[in-house]
Amino acid sequence: MEAPLYPDFPLDPSTPRAAQPAFWVGPRHLAGDDGRLYDSVADTLAGLGWTSLTIVRGRREPDETPEEHQVLRSTVLHISPDALRWAQWSLADEPFHLGDLPIAWQISARAEAGSPLAEWSAYFTRDVPGEAVAGFLVALDARQQPTATFAGPGLVLDAVAAHGWLRDTDQPQRAATDPTFTSHISLGKVPPLIQDGDPSILATGANEAGPAGWQAWAEPALGAPCLWAASFAASVPHDLVAAFAGALSSTAPVLRRVLPEATCERLLRAPAG
Repeated sequence: MEAPLYPDFPLDPSTPRAAQPAFWVGPRHLAGDDGRLYDSVADTLAGLGWTSLTIVRGRREPDETPEEHQVLRSTVLHISPDALRWAQWSLADEPFHLGDLPIAWQISARAEAGSPLAEWSAYFTRDVPGEAVAGFLVALDARQQPTATFAGPGLVLDAVAAHGWLRDTDQPQRAATDPTFTSHISLGKVPPLIQDGDPSILATGANEAGPAGWQAWAEPALGAPCLWAASFAASVPHDLVAAFAGALSSTAPVLRRVLPEATCERLLRAPAG
């Protein structure tokens, strides 16, 4: 659920979004996606020169009018010029969930264009700040080798620590949280169904710990539903996760017209313009 930033002046549904009051908001990791996670990320991809394809699956009944046609799944696939990386926006009728939230963006990469499988994938639900997903994508696009690993996991925690996040006292090399203890990033067990091309994962037994991947999430209150969640397969290069983490934890304010109801009381805001 989202709430207008200016509740004393209810918005007319017919009012163009651009005409709604805008505010600079912080901290960004609790600011949500402004209800435009697809648009903000798609604009970034277009600026990087990625192409897009739209796939629509629906069900059509005999004598059904166009107005009655039911679309069950709409997927937009964005592909980099070298075809080594792609981003898929998909809110399906039977969605893949992360932290009880449906996945919105899935970003993947492979080492060679001839390979039919991704080497790794990263997943983002709605309300992940679009600026953080964009930071991940810009870093991915800039890489010559999108699947090679050049840095260790410490880079990720350094990125959030530089913005005031606190390292976990029990796992200082594997986890950190923001100063209000609502948003977290941790290197640990990867949730089920996260796609990874590392063959060692396939050989992991049921009772064995497989390779660790980065997980990030926001929990507005203890035991409350997550506001957003992000999951990175074990093979996602750490420097790419660090780009996401740095953009997520940045202290720079973000422009918003609507806020998540779960966190709106925690946010600082100032009129834009």
